[in-house]
Amino acid sequence: MALAFSDYERLDALGVAEAIARGDFTAAEAVEAAIARAEAVQPLLNALTVRRFDRARQEARETSVAGRFGGVPFLLKDLLAHMPGEPVNFGSRFFRDYLADHEGELVRRFRAAGLIVIGRTSTPEYGLMPVTEPRAFGPCRNPWNPQRTPGGSSGGSAALVAAGVVPMAHGSDGGGSIRIPASACGLFGLKPSRGRNPLGPVLSEAWHGAVVEHVISRTVRDSAAVLDQTSGADIGVPYDAPATGNFLAECSRPPGRLRIAAMTTAWGGPRAHPDCAAAVEGAARLCEQLGHIVTDEYPKLDLEGLLHAFIVMLSSETAAEIRESERLLGRRANSDDLEMQTRLLAMVGEQFSGPDLAQAVRRLQSVGRDLGHFLTRHDLILTPTLGLPPLSIGSLDPSAAETTALRLLSAIGSGRLVRMLGGVERLSEPIFRFIPFTPVANVSGLPAMSVPLHFNGEGLPIGVQFIARYGDEATLFRLAAQLETAAPWRDRRPPLNPG
Repeated sequence: MALAFSDYERLDALGVAEAIARGDFTAAEAVEAAIARAEAVQPLLNALTVRRFDRARQEARETSVAGRFGGVPFLLKDLLAHMPGEPVNFGSRFFRDYLADHEGELVRRFRAAGLIVIGRTSTPEYGLMPVTEPRAFGPCRNPWNPQRTPGGSSGGSAALVAAGVVPMAHGSDGGGSIRIPASACGLFGLKPSRGRNPLGPVLSEAWHGAVVEHVISRTVRDSAAVLDQTSGADIGVPYDAPATGNFLAECSRPPGRLRIAAMTTAWGGPRAHPDCAAAVEGAARLCEQLGHIVTDEYPKLDLEGLLHAFIVMLSSETAAEIRESERLLGRRANSDDLEMQTRLLAMVGEQFSGPDLAQAVRRLQSVGRDLGHFLTRHDLILTPTLGLPPLSIGSLDPSAAETTALRLLSAIGSGRLVRMLGGVERLSEPIFRFIPFTPVANVSGLPAMSVPLHFNGEGLPIGVQFIARYGDEATLFRLAAQLETAAPWRDRRPPLNPG
């Protein structure tokens, strides 16, 4: 008899592994349940880009289910996370025929822990946007409301975890890309400290240390247990987060009385949407009920300067990434290979000088100093995860007039003109209104988490973010487990009816 989906979906990843180990069902049955659910929700969510079903079935039948997560179905984001001889698309038409020639170190550790990869999940091109609407695959949709975005750039992973396909999935986070979709899809999402998980064997760092990889999960304990399996430096890295012991064990320890600084404005800038502010206010009340001290102090940052520095860094990195892609694929990218916004961002990046980039990186690094000093007086910073509720599909598309102007500028190669007109900053303003709170944890290297404590009047998930001191994931896991017990979320499910 086939494994009933309800028996599979009610378990988190540790629960699935424990059930397989007990003999309640087999790894092959778990993989089959995940594949059937993936096929059922794909027409509605459009979250899967690569099917690895046959190989997963074979691995579930033939491979030992040893490991902390032996036999648990898993999904990889379609960005980084290479598997030798298998496709990875980076959300781009440019990579449509590409097969990886190596295994990512993090993937190796996932698989050593017993996870069975059944496919890859949608991401925006090069992971650049906080929504998941790549032209190569079409928009990915939110299980709570398919007219809304699941966020990005790990939107496909979050959508499929929320839909019950897998209990957790891989994500990466360079400006909030684990926490944004976790918030939008009602899930738990931890961004580890810089250097906690490996990016090798090819990359030593990405986006000057802003990018980290981990998972999006339904439960806190799954996130902690995975980090126990994957954390630690690989060969040749420029930094390594301090070892802190057993993360899963931290979930059973009380957090103590924490001093938490709560804010509903973006680092002294505009106030978050009322729904997002209400989420923070509710989380602050809950924390006070649990015995924590909540203050309304917060660090004030130069948002305009930070935005400019981030764009200089991101555009320069995008230009370098496209050059590297061309080298890897052995041909120049043409106008059909890359999306218009990606090409323009790279064109702008080509115009910045070495000193421009060095100054921008120094400005971004100063955020770590600012937040580090503030966190000598507080244990955590509490913010909305997002500045707005999950956006409607297409909300961040350029207007018709902007599209015409962008096409003209792209055709004539006017990167310098775009800079002079402040075009990139202007086009980026709607993006940063949506995600004003998450990038600071990336540029500072601090660990941060999105916790699904609130729903708005439309039934959409609204997450709250906690930021901790560098290397202090332990405090985040302790508090998250306490909140999960006080306000359980793991059994909330989107109203999906895939047929």
